Amino acid sequence: MNVLRLGLITLVFFVYSFLSGCVSLPAEPNDPAYAPVYPPTPVPTEFTNGAIYQENFAISLYEDRRAHRVGDILTVRLDEQTKAKKEADTEIDKNSNSTIADPTILGKTVKGLFGNDLSLNTQISSTRSFDGEAETNQSNSLSGNITVTVAEVLPNGVMKVRGEKWLTLNTGDEYIRITGLVRPEDITPDNMVSSQKLADARITYSGRGEVADASKAGWIVRFLLSTFFPL
Repeated sequence: MNVLRLGLITLVFFVYSFLSGCVSLPAEPNDPAYAPVYPPTPVPTEFTNGAIYQENFAISLYEDRRAHRVGDILTVRLDEQTKAKKEADTEIDKNSNSTIADPTILGKTVKGLFGNDLSLNTQISSTRSFDGEAETNQSNSLSGNITVTVAEVLPNGVMKVRGEKWLTLNTGDEYIRITGLVRPEDITPDNMVSSQKLADARITYSGRGEVADASKAGWIVRFLLSTFFPL
């Protein structure tokens, strides 16, 4: 009895540890993967007394304020809207029949040799059917603005941007995280770019707190709905 109780406790502890490891931890602000990137500090130039031209105060007449260097700020306009619909209907039927007649031995069947009660006549039949139907509809929409920084400028001029925005509300926090690649040609004169122009985009919109926790299923329900549940 004690061995059975110990085994049951060990099994419960193992299942709890496994499910606890599968639960993802809530996001935290100041993630290094989305932290702003600052430009390198330039070497201070020598100040020339009495000269009209000073390099630190130079302004190019052919240059605007659009982001193009590491550390520059760029505003991403979120224009995400997706719709998906999928239907599937599968039906499979299979019927099979097999009959083995009484074999003949020296011109006589087993029934003729040993009487009517004995026979090797065999008949096998089987019927299988499967009917499955599935339908799914999904629609997502995300709009707004998030300002990011240029983390890296590739040799071909494409810029890698990243950033996050956190909103602290009275019932929890909401955050938006984004990374992607931007072409300089897609940046508008007001230093904005649409999220649909981002290559290799990673956009995350989620939250944490009481409202976010209340909308999530418990670990037992997640286990019952997971592929690990045998039924």
